[in-house]
Amino acid sequence: MSLLLFLAFLKATQTPLRASENDARRLPDCRGSGQVCRSDRCKYALSRNCKKSCLPGYSEHKGQSQLFMKHSDSLKTPLRCRFLFAAFLFPLLLIAGSALVVQAQDADEVVRTDVSLVQLNVGVVDQRGRAVTSLSRNDFTVYEDGVKQPILHFEPTDAPFSLVLLLDMSGSTVTFRQQLKQAAWRFLDALAPEDRVAVIQFNAKVKNLTGFSTDRKKTAYAIQIADGAGETHLYDALKQALGELDKEGKRRKAIVVLTDGLDTQLRNSDRASGAKAQTNEEAIAAIDAKGSSALNTILSAADRQGVTIYPLALPSGDATRLPLPDPVITGIYTAARVRLQALADRTGGRLNEIQRLDQMARLYAEVAADLRSLYTVAYQPSGGRARDGKWHEIQIEVAQPQLIARTRPGYFAR
Repeated sequence: MSLLLFLAFLKATQTPLRASENDARRLPDCRGSGQVCRSDRCKYALSRNCKKSCLPGYSEHKGQSQLFMKHSDSLKTPLRCRFLFAAFLFPLLLIAGSALVVQAQDADEVVRTDVSLVQLNVGVVDQRGRAVTSLSRNDFTVYEDGVKQPILHFEPTDAPFSLVLLLDMSGSTVTFRQQLKQAAWRFLDALAPEDRVAVIQFNAKVKNLTGFSTDRKKTAYAIQIADGAGETHLYDALKQALGELDKEGKRRKAIVVLTDGLDTQLRNSDRASGAKAQTNEEAIAAIDAKGSSALNTILSAADRQGVTIYPLALPSGDATRLPLPDPVITGIYTAARVRLQALADRTGGRLNEIQRLDQMARLYAEVAADLRSLYTVAYQPSGGRARDGKWHEIQIEVAQPQLIARTRPGYFAR
C-alpha cells in the first residue's frame, strides 16, 4: 500500500517535468547544440557548456547569460499547479490507505478471537493424592455450562512446556537473594529436557534476562545475574510474561512466579480504598481485591492462551507476620494474597505459600513435578459461540471414578 501511494505521488510530481522538457525543446533559445545539459537539475536539450538549470528561467552558454522569459513563464504556472495538486492528493491517499489497513487489522483480530480453542492443563491424582500419568484422550470428558464438548486436541503428560520463570528483584527480596537463586536452579534441574524456559526479573522495571531456550547453562546464568531493588511491579511483569508466551504458538504454557504479591501500584490504590477503615474486617471489606482491573487483565490473557500460573508466595507478604499491623496494612496484605490465590485458582495452578526460606527449593521442585503430571485438553465451544463476556463453567471428568481431575473452573469469554 505504501509503495503504491509513493509511486502515485512520484507520477504526479514528475509529469510536469516531462511536459516542460518537450516545451523547452520547442523553444529556439533552448535548443543550443542539442546536447543534454550536465547540470543535475537541468532536463532540457541545451549546450554542453550550460552551467545552471533552466528551471529558474536562465542558463549560461559560453560565459554569456541568456534569459529565457518565455520558457520560464510557460513552466511556472502549470508546474506550481501540479505540485500543489500532488501535495494535496498525497495526504488524502495516505489517510485512505491507513483506514484500509486498520480496517483489515480489525477484521483479522475479530476472526482470530472468535475461533480460538479453550485449552486446559489438567492434573489427575488417585485417592492418595498420587499423580496419574498414563491416561489417554478417551479417558477424559469435558463439559462447558453442563454441555459435553468434543475434545479436539490432547497432549499427554510428557509433552514439553514453554515456561516463564518470574523473579521478584524488588527491595523485599534483597536479604535472601542467594537462597532464591539456588532454589530457582533446582527448579531447572527438575524440568524435562525439552521444556523451553525464559527468565524475567521485575522490580520498578521489568527486564527479560533470557528468551525461551532448552540450554540450561544459559538459563542458569540468567538467574545468576538477576539483581536490583526498589518497587514491585508484579502485574506488569505478568503481562510481559504472557506477551512472550504468546509468541510460543500452541505449546503448553506456564508461569512460575516467586513474589510476596505486594504490587506497588495496587498497594497504593488499596491504601486509598481502606483509608477510613477502623478494624481489620472493615479494611478487608473495603478493598475489592478480585475486582482489580490489573488482575482481571492478566486472567483474561491467561484464559485465551491456556496459561497455568504457579505463584510461590514469600513469607514477607503474609499479613499474619506483620510486627505492627494496623487495619489498612492488614487489608493491603490480605488483598495481595487473595490476588495470588486467584491467579492460581483461575488458571488451574497452585499457590505455594513459603513459610520458611529453606522451603523454597523443595516447593520449586514440587511445582516442576506438578507440571510433569499435567495433561492438556483443548476444545472449541459448541455452536462456534463468539466471546460474549460471560462466565462459562468448566467441568472435567475421568473415566475411572476413583480418580480426581483438577483444572481451572471456567473462564470469562472476553
